[in-house]
Formats: sequence, structure tokens, C-alpha cells
Amino acid sequence: MQCLPNTFPSLVSPPCAFLMHVASSCPLAANSSVMDFNFTEAFNKNHLVCYDSDTQCFITCSWRLLWLHTTHLAAQLNNDSTWVQRTEARHQACSDLALHYWGWTALRSTQPQVRIIPAETGNARVPVRLSCHIWGFYPPEVTVIWLHNGDIVEPDDYNPISAIPNGDWTYQTQVSLMVAPVAGDTYTCSVQHVSLQEPLLEDWSPGLMPQVTIMLAVATVLMVLGLGLFLQAASEDHQMDTSRHRRLLVDPISDLILWC
Repeated sequence: MQCLPNTFPSLVSPPCAFLMHVASSCPLAANSSVMDFNFTEAFNKNHLVCYDSDTQCFITCSWRLLWLHTTHLAAQLNNDSTWVQRTEARHQACSDLALHYWGWTALRSTQPQVRIIPAETGNARVPVRLSCHIWGFYPPEVTVIWLHNGDIVEPDDYNPISAIPNGDWTYQTQVSLMVAPVAGDTYTCSVQHVSLQEPLLEDWSPGLMPQVTIMLAVATVLMVLGLGLFLQAASEDHQMDTSRHRRLLVDPISDLILWC
């Protein structure tokens, strides 16, 4: 298809403090086929000129104040066969590299990690909220269920949260459960993922709350310090008694020598 001719005057060179850059991308379908090809020239992150792979022409993709300039830029690029050839080469590279990178990116699997974090709710009826945190897994599809003493807890009792990306090709999610635990209870977070041969289980049982644990830790430290001070004082008293006893043994001998 014939592209638009260059019918606009030359542009003034832009100030060097600004940035002009080129970006290309090709989204892939689930079967690794190339769905589209995107090529743009941008000015300070604002897209100015785009490439239409069907017509093999550059077109303006900015309809704001820069429309006149982007139309002129598109015409200049269309008149330069080198730019069209470079862009088509990138288009072909998408198809060539898709299968190469598909295996260790989209087809890979990474096992999740799991941790249960309890928190007080202030509600006497359900005083504890158990949050099962799952992170570091890929692909994003994951199934999380709660077990109470080995029995499945109905999903109506908790609200699953969709997996969100971490930005490093892994995902995370969390599922919370409100409980009123009693002694002997065991709550289990069961995670099923394609990277696991069997469900990943994380157990939690009621015990001392964090505040009580901190108080016990402080009390233990104080007790150890007190015991250390007591032993130090006892050692000093023992040394003083030993020194006094030695003086009592030496003084009579000195008196005897003087008397003689």
C-alpha cells in the first residue's frame, strides 16, 4: 500500500534536554503464536508514530497538539526504506524468538512458599484472623483451601483473593479465615499448584499470643540479669570473707614474733 508522501515543512531540532526513544513489542497467545506487533516512536514517553504491520506504513498515533509534527515524522519515516526494513526485521524477530523464550518463561513453573500469620480481631466471637500468605509461584493459577482438624472448611467462611504479580514473573495471594480456636485445634492452609506433586500444607495451632510471648521473653531476660547480679555479689562476698580469714591467720603470728 502506498504511504502518505512528505508534504510538510522540516521541523526545528528539539532541545537536547528531551528524550526521543523507540520501543517494540509483540504479545503472544497461550499457544506461543504472535498475536500482534507494536512499534512506536515516543517523545518523553508520549507515543508519536506507530507502525502498521498490515500496510507496512508508519502512521501518527498522537491526535493532540503534536499531530502536525507526528504526521510529518511519519511521512519522513515512510520515505526512508531503511526504517521500514528495520521495523520489519523486528517483526520477524518476534516470530523467530517466541519459541526460543517460550519454554523457560511462559511454560516454566515455580513452587510457592506458604506462611500462616495470626492476628487478633478484637471480636469475642471470632478473636483470631488467620492469613495464609502464598508467594513466589508461577503460573498464577493456584487453589487454596482451609482445613480444620483435617476437615475442609467451606469456602463461604473465607474470601479468596486473586493472585497479583510481584513484578518478577511470580505471583502472590492470600486467603484469610476468621476462627475461634480452642486448645487442641489445628488449622491447615492447603495450597495446590501445578509445580507441586502434592498439596503444600502449613499448620497453625493456638498458643501464646505475640503480646504474651514478648512479656515472657522480657521476664526471662530480667530473671537472667537478676541471677547474674546475684551470683556476682555472692562471689564478691566470698572473696571478702576469704581475705578477712587470711588476715586473722597471719596477725597472731606477727604478734608472736614481736613478743619474742
